Amino acid sequence: MQPPPTLQTRRLLLQPLQLSDAPAIQQRFAHWEVVRYLNALVPWPYPADGALGYLRDVALPAVARGEEWHWTIRLLSQPDELIGSISLMDTVDNNRGFWLAPQWQGQGLMSEACGTVDAFWFETLGRERMRVPKASPNVASRRISERAGMQWVSSEEKDFVSGRFACDLWEMTREQWLLRHRRND
Repeated sequence: MQPPPTLQTRRLLLQPLQLSDAPAIQQRFAHWEVVRYLNALVPWPYPADGALGYLRDVALPAVARGEEWHWTIRLLSQPDELIGSISLMDTVDNNRGFWLAPQWQGQGLMSEACGTVDAFWFETLGRERMRVPKASPNVASRRISERAGMQWVSSEEKDFVSGRFACDLWEMTREQWLLRHRRND
């Protein structure tokens, strides 16, 4: 399978994930503010080779199988500096995930990145539905889903790095996305 294409937004460059991104990911990802609401499968404290192992053994093989699409997030004004990551997955009830280093949070960058990868999901990949789980206390992530027009579907208890919380499942159909997208054109 081919790697995902490079995508661009008004302020961001989304480049396909590469093994050479491991040192930058290790530096930006291994912070409590980044990992606390992620699935408990993420080891904490984060191991010194955590990013390399994840890229080599999990993410890049899934991309090669055509099951996942991973991008690094970079500012157009600083394309050599990785500030986060966003992914799409062909997994039941878990189709998109992301993280952004703390100093770039709260600026609308992740909403911008999500809009672009959502378009890739619905238009390029032709998927009928996107489902995204989130820790209920993760208000910032919930707001990204709400602004995108996603609807809350259900809630169940799950384990996260910072403990056991309600995990809310959010959804948007291709039809809903297309209707919303046409209004914004």
